[in-house]
Amino acid sequence: MNNSINVIGAGLAGCEAAWQIANRGIKVNLFDMKPCKFSPAHKSKNLCELVCSNSFKSDFIDTASGLLKQEMRILNSLILECADVCKVPAGGALAVNRDEFSSMVTEKIKNHKLINVISEEINDFPSGGINIIATGPLTSESFADKIKQTYGGLLSFFDAAAPIITFESIDMKYAFFASRYGKGDGNDYLNCPLSKEKYEIFYNELINAQRAPLHGVDVINPKVYEGCMPIEVMAQRGIDTLRYGSMKPVGLTDPNSKERLYAVVQLRKENIQGTLYNMVGFQTNLKFPEQRRVFSLIPGLQHLEIVRYGVMHRNTFINSPKLLNSDYSTRGNPNLFFAGQISGVEGYIESASSGLIAGVSAARKYNLEHSFTLSPITIMGALASYISSEAINDFQPMGANFGIISPLETTIKDKKKRYGEFTKRSIDYLKSLKI
Repeated sequence: MNNSINVIGAGLAGCEAAWQIANRGIKVNLFDMKPCKFSPAHKSKNLCELVCSNSFKSDFIDTASGLLKQEMRILNSLILECADVCKVPAGGALAVNRDEFSSMVTEKIKNHKLINVISEEINDFPSGGINIIATGPLTSESFADKIKQTYGGLLSFFDAAAPIITFESIDMKYAFFASRYGKGDGNDYLNCPLSKEKYEIFYNELINAQRAPLHGVDVINPKVYEGCMPIEVMAQRGIDTLRYGSMKPVGLTDPNSKERLYAVVQLRKENIQGTLYNMVGFQTNLKFPEQRRVFSLIPGLQHLEIVRYGVMHRNTFINSPKLLNSDYSTRGNPNLFFAGQISGVEGYIESASSGLIAGVSAARKYNLEHSFTLSPITIMGALASYISSEAINDFQPMGANFGIISPLETTIKDKKKRYGEFTKRSIDYLKSLKI
């Protein structure tokens, strides 16, 4: 297979990498163990399945998450192309219909004349050639063991997903449409307000509810990523923690009572038809009957119908600062790349961005050209620099943020103006590139 490049794993990073390689005229073998074998979190036969939220976070260009998306659009990202087509209303966020999104990516990948999709589980590194490992946070145990034997100990944390419920089961006598601070068209989110009394009842039932077993970890205090902390674990930090987190009442007014809210549960559209809603910030590891019981205590959700329960699953990543270069190649073998969450980036679009860089770098390697790296004045380049920095000792996954980007030459105290300058600098730089 030395006349082609192998990409192992067909999630966001793997599909993006394969697309970038194929669009540079190079054959790609894209391996994925589905549908022959599924991880505990995967259900669909399609490629690029979203197993957690359907939100890709903010799409405002003056945010780190929004700038990352714009950078990838400039670099002709497959993932952003499909996401923009399959988006559903979500205020200032880019959220997608997850089934339509994965179907569209699958169709484009399988119809590309230079991409050969192979349904096969890979348990070892391919011999020879150029290879990209993009097996994701749910890498099979056998392949994870092989990676561990070759590169040392893998790091792990647990990730959680929120329930998805039907619109028709929501009682609109209690719920109301509105986005925080009036963002979006006003119908992007449904809100279920809670009084102090209702909140305290819900809180006490939540922290005492039964949780699903997690083998080999501390069930009470599992090692979880802060961005996907199960709501019951977050609640243990204090009775008001949720009111300053996923249930914060700011930016909203109950149109029925006209009173200031004490706490609120937001529901975000899962599909353009508005028949399904995601419980925002309600990632959970509660047992399924407990999810129905506890969440039905929320006003408006007394009769909730859950079509996909919240689940918790293992996320695995390598110790990238000790292993990877900023083009996502390994230091010991420049023909082997890692991409996606297994490389230590955190988030859907962050994973796809690593696949884009790894794919372009692998294609250049194939053509005996210089590798592809981006300046850390971009979010993409800053993420790549962060995960490959040998100065980091206690490595944890990193998502898009302006804290890792190279500082401006002049100090700008106004945060909005500073972020605007970050954005302008990055876009001007990328538009000047020829890749």
